[in-house]
Amino acid sequence: MKEELPKRKIIHVDMDAFYASVEQLDNPELRGKPVAVGGSSKRGVVSAASYEARKFGVRSAMSSVIALQNCPDLIFVNSNFKRYHEVSDQIRKIFYEYTDLVEPLSLDEAYLDVTENKKGNPSASLIAEEIRNKIKEKTGLNASAGISINKFIAKVASDINKPNGQKTVPPDEVIDFLEKLDIKKFYGVGKVTVQKMYRLGIFTGLDLKQKPKDFLDEHFGKSGRYYYHVVRGEHFSEVKSSRTRKSLAAERTFNENITSEIFMLKKLEDIAKEVEKRLKKSKVAGKTVTLKIKYSDFTLQTRSKTLPYFISGKDVIMETVKELLFQASMKNSVRLLGISLSNLNNEKGKVPKEKVVAVQLKFDF
Repeated sequence: MKEELPKRKIIHVDMDAFYASVEQLDNPELRGKPVAVGGSSKRGVVSAASYEARKFGVRSAMSSVIALQNCPDLIFVNSNFKRYHEVSDQIRKIFYEYTDLVEPLSLDEAYLDVTENKKGNPSASLIAEEIRNKIKEKTGLNASAGISINKFIAKVASDINKPNGQKTVPPDEVIDFLEKLDIKKFYGVGKVTVQKMYRLGIFTGLDLKQKPKDFLDEHFGKSGRYYYHVVRGEHFSEVKSSRTRKSLAAERTFNENITSEIFMLKKLEDIAKEVEKRLKKSKVAGKTVTLKIKYSDFTLQTRSKTLPYFISGKDVIMETVKELLFQASMKNSVRLLGISLSNLNNEKGKVPKEKVVAVQLKFDF
């Protein structure tokens, strides 16, 4: 007898044209114009394209030469991954307000399991809407979302109402949704496989569902089993929160800039105390101490030292921080200070193996 499928509520959040949207956000002159992130040289490749550029057929991984042929007015901008990481961190902080079960796929998308969530909200659809609104409020960027009973369907659904939209596939609509879905929209079915499926008479989810498992195994090898299950709403992968912490930090931004190392010591004492508190809460210790200094002109500097032993106490942390602080003179007045501990003594968490279970479609969504 097969086990019942776990009752999950999964959200897939996908930022809309993330890199290009960040560039348009930071440079108002680019807004409303076709923008490509990447190099404009003959050997250049488009990393991302704004929706204005996509209307002309410009896509990521496209040659810059072809992109310009499609859209002569295309504006190329160099990538700024430091900035993209910064915005991505803001977005992930929002995710963790709702659940610790967050599985980032890249800087601009992630799965969230909100079956049990920090807000006590039973509606995954309302949580997704709230998250999207909060992302817009905090970053000025638009996000789309898909909501359903598993990662596969949530991923597919997040593309349905892009940009700046969301699609919920509740449990009782899963089978109908999958049967009507164009096979090229199935996540994990690439361009080559799509053409192969077309030749085999498979154009929709229903066509795929009607093929026996042996047939799929014969034509698609190990992927055949995957196709057999997902078209029936059976996807067994949990949201894998790789929450093995790699560093732990605290920082403070000051209302008035600080001009002397002596004045910084008291601030750093408070920050070190907070780091100690977080280390104890997480039951970890670290070997590498990093001092972060952001100057009034917004330039950033980090100074690090790795010790031969693990530490977690405020006093020991401060010994190293003082050494780092006086390592070199200040470049300017300081607006932010931070302390982090990395090279931690925690072990990597084990991910439970996937198991085959039967689909279960009835529960509040």
